[in-house]
Amino acid sequence: MGHAHESNTKRIWIVLAILSIITAVEVVLGIYKPKGLYLGGFLGTSWLNWIFIILTIAKAYYIAWAFMHLEGEKKWFRRSVVWTAVFLICYLVTLVLIEGSYLHETLAPLVKW
Repeated sequence: MGHAHESNTKRIWIVLAILSIITAVEVVLGIYKPKGLYLGGFLGTSWLNWIFIILTIAKAYYIAWAFMHLEGEKKWFRRSVVWTAVFLICYLVTLVLIEGSYLHETLAPLVKW
């Protein structure tokens, strides 16, 4: 007994729409840079940067979920893939923020930003 082939066209359009909306939000925020988000800050970087980081992680997760077919995998496997990636991304973001602020403070007297 074979399974009936189901068209994935609708699913592809939904994935495209969701990723397009998230990307459009990122582009609009990048172009307009609201002062409330750009000038305020949390943990050494602006709220706008945090929004970009969170939206990028959400897009990466959704791409893995949809195109790497994680939704059909066992629960323990999904968690091991997702939590490993989340941990590594948080570690990388922390290093980039620490080193970026250090470089900015070190080079600020030498470079006209």
